[in-house]
Amino acid sequence: MQKDSFLKFKNIIKNSENIVITSHWSPDGDAMGSSLALYNYLLLLNKNVKVIVPNPYPEFLNWLPGHKQVIIHQQNPKKAEKTINQADLIFTLDFNSLKRIEKMGELLEKVKAPIILIDHHQQPEKYAKYYFHDVNACSTCELIFEFISGLGGKKLIDKKIAACLYTGLMTDTGSFRYPSVTTKTHMVISELLKTGIIPAEIHSAIYDTYSYERLKLLGYLLSEKLEVVEKLPVAFFTINENELKKFNYQKGDTEGIVNYPFSIKGIKVCALFMESEGIIKISFRSKGKIDVNKFAREHFNGGGHINAAGGKSTFNLEETAKKFVSLVSSLF
Repeated sequence: MQKDSFLKFKNIIKNSENIVITSHWSPDGDAMGSSLALYNYLLLLNKNVKVIVPNPYPEFLNWLPGHKQVIIHQQNPKKAEKTINQADLIFTLDFNSLKRIEKMGELLEKVKAPIILIDHHQQPEKYAKYYFHDVNACSTCELIFEFISGLGGKKLIDKKIAACLYTGLMTDTGSFRYPSVTTKTHMVISELLKTGIIPAEIHSAIYDTYSYERLKLLGYLLSEKLEVVEKLPVAFFTINENELKKFNYQKGDTEGIVNYPFSIKGIKVCALFMESEGIIKISFRSKGKIDVNKFAREHFNGGGHINAAGGKSTFNLEETAKKFVSLVSSLF
């Protein structure tokens, strides 16, 4: 746990007018939920605030309050760079290495504005001036709730902010079923419910808006692409770009699919290897004390949490899967 004082944060925000909030490449529910929750809170403080993300996020997050004002660096690099350079305070949410924001990392390395990191991933790099970091938090949205409350802004948490926070809490915990969920998590949820948000509506907005093709893709992966490693409690999927095109793949269509093999009795480690834009993108999941964060860092240029991590490979799909199978026994 690494947290600077709320008094310090309060003074920094008070003395800042132009504030930028950014999150990681391929933003997910926790990234966008935490970013837009903080965005909507800072608007209530009459700050000039912008959310900038490296690349587009899934369409099922397009209902989040404030999403229309998000600047996407990949689509509008000049505007993003200008906004970052004009900032006198920058928040980086839900990531702990500038590598996670790709080309935007080079911009943040050069800024004069102080950076505040708010994150729950392990082993944060020392690029920020201030830290609000806790690996025991179930999500960055949980930390944003704590951050706003610590600033004395709990009473300002309205339905918009609560909807954003609930989205991150729900998606980063697998609808509250992961071991990262604590009594504190449920206490936060109870506070958010007081604003009038309806959990069923948020769940439906996230999980009941997929396309017909996405469901066909899931069926194909389960019936044709699922592999179980011999003599190990490990299962994985591989999928190439041509297969994705066959199912009219859209960003977010593989969200959560890596977890499906856990429904097989005894499976303790799952992985998804997906060919995209010339590299292999990898998702790892595990149960108990099996550390896929360390595994991803050591072998697949990645990282994350003990039970959920990501990585990438410049080998082809078949070679990457073979490398995984040859190394995965080291997890047990």
